[in-house]
Amino acid sequence: MKTTHLALFIGLFLGAALAFGSFTQFFLVVVCGAIGLVVGLFLEGRVSVQGLTDRRGP
Repeated sequence: MKTTHLALFIGLFLGAALAFGSFTQFFLVVVCGAIGLVVGLFLEGRVSVQGLTDRRGP
């Protein structure tokens, strides 16, 4: 599946969530989508947990 097709599917899903629910439900769908995106990027190896938790002090 191409990235544009996936983006279209996500946009349609979010639009349906907003059309048939309240703003709170829409926000919950967006938060769950963001969590899914981070997990997907981690599984692909594009995001490093060590890089996110590494703190560089002054």
